Amino acid sequence: MPFDTALTRMLGIDIPVISAPMAGVAGGKLAAAVTGGGGLGLIGGGYPDPAVIEHEFGEAGNAVVGIGFITWALAKNPAALDVALAHSPKAIFLSFADIAPFVAQAKSSGATLIAQVQTVGQARAVADAGADMIVAQGTEAGGHGAARATLPLVPAVVDAVGSIPVLAGGGIADGRGLAAALALGAAGALVGSAFVAAEESLASANGKQRLATGSGDDTAKGSEFDLLRGIDWPDGYQIRTMDTPFFKSLRDAPPSTDAEVQAAKAAFDAAREKDDMSVATVIAGEAADMINAIEPASAILQRMANEAEAILRSRPGLSD
Repeated sequence: MPFDTALTRMLGIDIPVISAPMAGVAGGKLAAAVTGGGGLGLIGGGYPDPAVIEHEFGEAGNAVVGIGFITWALAKNPAALDVALAHSPKAIFLSFADIAPFVAQAKSSGATLIAQVQTVGQARAVADAGADMIVAQGTEAGGHGAARATLPLVPAVVDAVGSIPVLAGGGIADGRGLAAALALGAAGALVGSAFVAAEESLASANGKQRLATGSGDDTAKGSEFDLLRGIDWPDGYQIRTMDTPFFKSLRDAPPSTDAEVQAAKAAFDAAREKDDMSVATVIAGEAADMINAIEPASAILQRMANEAEAILRSRPGLSD
């Protein structure tokens, strides 16, 4: 049973899944692999560096891919959008700040503009600003997010934005999650953590293994990761990662002086160099329980599609 949703029709894809544009994880090879598997892959533009963007589009080769940006970071380096648009991305994905300054430029390029939100109020705002598609991201997601859960947020956003297609994001890592997203009225899903463990992702070897052997119970949200990387995120957002003894110690006794912060950063940087997952970490969401192996992205995507199709066959109409 082929999928037929607003997402598949709008983007011309076979499987209603977009891979999350995870900074430092979603490079061109992963994006190309997801597209090759039937979804749409997004490069993580993150805290944009034009040279990195050029490199990752090169890694994607001739594959049709998109790119995502952390919007408040893009506002500090707007020329990065010019660099991305020169590669004719299929979609531009914006999250975590006002999208209005970038709407006209993104849409005039012919790219589909996807806006990620964490509240119903944000959904109404991006709809008014001109988003072509909206991702309702629940707190279960790996990486940065806010407080609302996916299950009630998705239908609330669907109801709030009328005919604009909505994707579900946060806690979706297998076909059951994809089928559930469609049942909630979404046109598909944004999937992140499952692709962190893909062979093509830029996550470290031990980071992938930690995710594949971990549980959602092992994840935690906090600001430690941003502190250690020296990134000042806006209020209201925290980052979910696999928890570590080191991160727990920082929560129990936060560094209170510059010297303590610098010592913690030095320990963290050294652990990342060694791929030591007792100190360093990997971005992961609560769906980690469904991630049990390091596999090609196409295999992850096809299994998700097959599982969802099997569920939808017994419940006709959920994929309309």
